[in-house]
Amino acid sequence: MIDFNLDKTISWQTALSQAIQDPQELLALLELDPSLLAAAKSAANLFPLKVPRGFAARMQKGNVNDPLLKQVLPLGAELLDVAGYQQDPLQESDVNPIPGLLHKYQSRVLLTFVGTCGINCRYCFRRHFPYGDNNPGTDGWDRALDYIAKDSSITEVILSGGDPLVANDKSLWALSEKLNDIPHVKRLRIHSRMPIVLPERITADFLHWMGQLKQKPVLVTHCNHPQEISPAVEQAMQALSDVGTVLLNQTVLLKGVNDNVDTLVDLSEALFAAGIQPYYLHLLDKVQGAAHFDLPEEEAKNLHWGLNQRLSGYLVPKLVYEKAGAPAKLPVELYTA
Repeated sequence: MIDFNLDKTISWQTALSQAIQDPQELLALLELDPSLLAAAKSAANLFPLKVPRGFAARMQKGNVNDPLLKQVLPLGAELLDVAGYQQDPLQESDVNPIPGLLHKYQSRVLLTFVGTCGINCRYCFRRHFPYGDNNPGTDGWDRALDYIAKDSSITEVILSGGDPLVANDKSLWALSEKLNDIPHVKRLRIHSRMPIVLPERITADFLHWMGQLKQKPVLVTHCNHPQEISPAVEQAMQALSDVGTVLLNQTVLLKGVNDNVDTLVDLSEALFAAGIQPYYLHLLDKVQGAAHFDLPEEEAKNLHWGLNQRLSGYLVPKLVYEKAGAPAKLPVELYTA
């Protein structure tokens, strides 16, 4: 493990503000080849580099193939225009009836509550998302809440973004107070990478908010490699579980990061040991700039079959993909033999 002179006493907001955003600094801290810098700067001009220092500290110095580094290091490959990869691969613009709200599936809506993340993952399917156009402003969320209130079929609200946990507790509390007035909303689901990359975010105040929610709280973490699960992450997960939070995880299959059975087995074991249920294993959404992470579907099927051979069923995430206009995430048809 690397110690980047991390100050364990600072707030999560300060830790977030001190995230590494300069490719030259990241390369220097990890003692990597300076020849990577030109391409990294070019790619970062299109989609900025952002990685918390605590997450970078889990990377191995001198290893350009470190699986955590590969998820965040801008590369020249992102600049290539690859056929079949789009800026809006899921056509979310078609299911965006009002700013800040996506209504893709029956019974649930997604609020793009924040337009930024705690870390910029290079394969992000929303790396081109027009967050500026989808920011309703402080008062504009009332329109989204009115949309939810008028549709009694909506039983679940999903906070996404960006990353909703970049928002402060006061903002989250204010939103949940308004959701309390909508009786048909049964669950509040939060999709966040923050508890993995910046576990300091799980503060006593946040836990208090989660514990008093009228809706059943569900937190879906995004973890792709067992190396991401530190002791601090485990402590955060235990604290969330103690206040009644359902913990699930979504993983994206990424070439060069987790495209082998041993890594995926170790990931499921580490997640479950931390109290997180392996939930989805996603094929990559075909977003422009991320083609170098993609795997052939047949290879994904073989990896998933390997997981089934080695793990109990409850440790095997569902292998899925998302298709624009589909009524839900779709299972990959696995076995013909």
